[in-house]
Amino acid sequence: MTHDKKRTKIEIVLMILVLASIVRQGFLGEYHNMFLGVLTLTLFAVPKIIEKKLNVSIPTGLEAVILIFIFSAQILGEINAFYVKIPIWDTLLHTTNGFLMAAIGFALIDIFNRSERFSLKMSPFFVAFTAFCFSMTVGVLWEFFEFSMDWFFDMDMQKDWILADINSVKLHPEGANVPVHVDVESVVINGEAWNLGGYLDIGIVDTMKDLIVNFIGAVVFSAVGIVYLKNRKETGLAASLIPVVETESEEEHE
Repeated sequence: MTHDKKRTKIEIVLMILVLASIVRQGFLGEYHNMFLGVLTLTLFAVPKIIEKKLNVSIPTGLEAVILIFIFSAQILGEINAFYVKIPIWDTLLHTTNGFLMAAIGFALIDIFNRSERFSLKMSPFFVAFTAFCFSMTVGVLWEFFEFSMDWFFDMDMQKDWILADINSVKLHPEGANVPVHVDVESVVINGEAWNLGGYLDIGIVDTMKDLIVNFIGAVVFSAVGIVYLKNRKETGLAASLIPVVETESEEEHE
């Protein structure tokens, strides 16, 4: 019962904030942002749908992280422009995404590993490694999506970076395959000088940064997962983050 109350409080607070944001965007005439708000409410329902469809129990800690992640990405990041106002916002979310995707991958593999229908049993390290690979694959696919949106729909999901210096073989005066170091103080775009304080990098740094922090999040959760598999404790950090299959006895008890 306590578990459900904690869930409900988190959901109610976030849903109220989302509804308030939708109403506000309506008064401002920002209908695209209103759609993002409705999408956020829809995504909030995903954890419960997964629980019912897959017959798993998502711990309070993991569900709270998922809901806060969705709220932070859509309401704070997109509608309130935290991606622009707070430079590290995108980095924090990609780190969290790596953590969450590793948790989901870990849970799926662990469920199969404990099922009597499968004869193959994997070691804790292999389960954690598989979860890590799952998280990195999702991260790469997301970067493919960002690039596609920028390339085909003229968006800027792969944010630009200002680089004060570059190293390029293209700038070698003799055309040799030797990188030349250049300090960039200003650039010229369509004949107009821009004092950006550096070179405008389009997407490369942002993509690599996202994958690196995704890697960090995946590694952290994989380490937590190994500890969980070795001890199988029903309490603690790992137990509060890893979904488990509900048995018939547990359902009857509920």
